[in-house]
Amino acid sequence: MESSKKLKRVYSFNNLIIFICVVVSVSCLLVVLISMLRLPEVSRESNAAWRSYRALKMGDVSEKKRLGQLGEIMVGMLPDDLAFTVFVPSEEAFERDLRLWANKSLLEQNVNDTQSTLSRLLGFSAVPRSLPSVAIPLGEEVYFDSISGFTLYISRDPEKRIVANRVRSESVDLRKGKIVVHIMNGVIMDNEFEQSVRPDYESED
Repeated sequence: MESSKKLKRVYSFNNLIIFICVVVSVSCLLVVLISMLRLPEVSRESNAAWRSYRALKMGDVSEKKRLGQLGEIMVGMLPDDLAFTVFVPSEEAFERDLRLWANKSLLEQNVNDTQSTLSRLLGFSAVPRSLPSVAIPLGEEVYFDSISGFTLYISRDPEKRIVANRVRSESVDLRKGKIVVHIMNGVIMDNEFEQSVRPDYESED
C-alpha cells in the first residue's frame, strides 16, 4: 500500500511538472505572436528613403565626384565609426562663397590655410548624431547644436530637400561609415566667420 501511494505521488508530481512546462511554452508562444502582430508599419516614404540612404556609399565614384575634394577632406576630419551628420558645401558653394578651388586651395603654399578654413566650417556644420533626411519632420523645424556649439535650425521643405540655417540641400543621405552627409547649396557659418572670409569686392559694396 505504501509503495503504491509513493508511486501515485511521484506520478502526480511528474504530471504537475509537465503541465507547468506546457503552460509556460504556450504563454511564451502567445507573447511572441502578439508582439509580431503589434509591430508598427513603416511608411512607404520612409522605407524608400531608407533604402536610398543605405544604398549610397561614399566610396562610390559618383558620390566622391558629387562631394568634391574639399568636401572629402572636410568629412575625413571626422572618425567614420561614430555617428555624425555633416552639412557640406557643394563644390560650387565653396567657389562662390569662399573662393576655394580644389586645384588652387590644395597647393602646398595654400593647404594649411585651406585645412584651417575647412576645420572651422566643420565645427559649424557637423552635428554629433545621425540625421538622415527621413529623421527631419516634413514642414517642421528642429534645432541641434553643432560640435562647436553653433545652433543649426533644420527643416525639410515640400520638395523634401533639407534646409539648414536657410541653406538648401543639393543632395542628401550620402554615407561614410556612420557619418551622414548632406551636400548643401551654400555654406553654414556664423556671422563673424562669414565676415572674415567674405571676398574683398563684396565687403566694399
